[in-house]
Amino acid sequence: MTQHRPPAGQSRARPAPDDADVIVVGAGPGGSSTAYHLARAGLDVLLLEKSTFPREKVCGDGLTPRAVKQLVGMGITLQPEDGWFPNKGIRIIGSGVRMELDWPELSSYPGFGLVRTRRGFDEIVARAAQRAGARLTEGVTVTGPVLDDATGRITGVTAREMAAAEQAGDEGAADANGRGAAGANGEQRTYRARLVVAADGNSSRLSLAMGLRKRDDRPLGVAIRTYYTSPRHDDDYLETWLELWDGNALLPGYGWIFGVGDGTSNVGLGLLNTSASFQHIDYRALLRRWLESMPAEWGFAEENRVQPVRGAALPMGFNRTPHYTSGLLLVGDAGGMVNPFNGEGISCAMESGEIAAQVIIQALARPDRAGAELALQGYPRALKDAYGGYYTLGRKFVGAIGHPWLMKFATRHGLPRPALMRFTMKLLANLTEPRGGDAADRVINALSRITPAA
Repeated sequence: MTQHRPPAGQSRARPAPDDADVIVVGAGPGGSSTAYHLARAGLDVLLLEKSTFPREKVCGDGLTPRAVKQLVGMGITLQPEDGWFPNKGIRIIGSGVRMELDWPELSSYPGFGLVRTRRGFDEIVARAAQRAGARLTEGVTVTGPVLDDATGRITGVTAREMAAAEQAGDEGAADANGRGAAGANGEQRTYRARLVVAADGNSSRLSLAMGLRKRDDRPLGVAIRTYYTSPRHDDDYLETWLELWDGNALLPGYGWIFGVGDGTSNVGLGLLNTSASFQHIDYRALLRRWLESMPAEWGFAEENRVQPVRGAALPMGFNRTPHYTSGLLLVGDAGGMVNPFNGEGISCAMESGEIAAQVIIQALARPDRAGAELALQGYPRALKDAYGGYYTLGRKFVGAIGHPWLMKFATRHGLPRPALMRFTMKLLANLTEPRGGDAADRVINALSRITPAA
């Protein structure tokens, strides 16, 4: 298969419809980012998505400057009239303190964040990959890997096309123009490629089929969220509440109120499994009790709720490894790449997709299989260089705040100190200048470098 785009005026031979240079499973932010960068380099990419757009995902919908940088790099326009709602930073509330912290001004990242519902966000990123040349097929559920009998290496995937009745009942079904209709009879198909990328989320059935299971020594979070019509929909700060109580127990996590800018607010909470009561918490009841303490004029009451309360797991700190094995690369949630410090996963997914694409591009340019394999073995190392020490710090952080007394001490004595909180925001959001920067940047970068990689 040809790797590079042909010169202008020349055509390239297309592979069979079910063949590609690379198959990417899952058109979330990580998978679509991977497909975009691969397609831009001239590779033939098949992007398989089990749902049909638009489709829902559980998320806080908040995008940090790291995620904004990735969107800009993909050529996605971010104008308010297109549904992107900008924000200035984070508002932190706890222990009687209310503090607004603007995103830092850095040469490496923009000084603003965004809010965009995942129902629209994922499709925007997937369409960008499609415009770059990726072949997006929706309504296709990958059922397993295709393995080489001699080597055990993955050489493709088997998949089932969603039947018409399933599409009609699916929350993200194709629209009236038929976008995303992959098939009407649920037939089984085989897709083959030189490499496969698993970007199929936390459960990552493809990773499991290849023997890659979650690690119990990594943190795990749970997030639940819903939407309310609210006068707070146009808040230009992402608001986080650091005190979540379950009776007399202070829990390791936070609640959030993110204005979507369309008349609604995304409201939810996230908790870590470092709490002794993690398995026994009724999350919906906890959300309800938390919202009952809010001012009535904010509108966070049942009659104003416009979406169901939904929950999802947050796989953190490389909770599935290795990130490359036998022709399969893991990206985003499939590789447990959610930031342990703040539960944010979109920027990590998109960045890991770009890293994976760069490794694949180099590998497929090698003239022999041994050279290609050597390049692919560099993918886990590249991820460790990017996140390893930082994620180890994050694991220690979430372990520490799992102790209620320490969490209480930190909120009571840390929040009243603006300089400390500005440092903390940079640490939690992973927003520093890679080189130079201010004293906070240098301290955070030095800690990440000297800490053993996750």
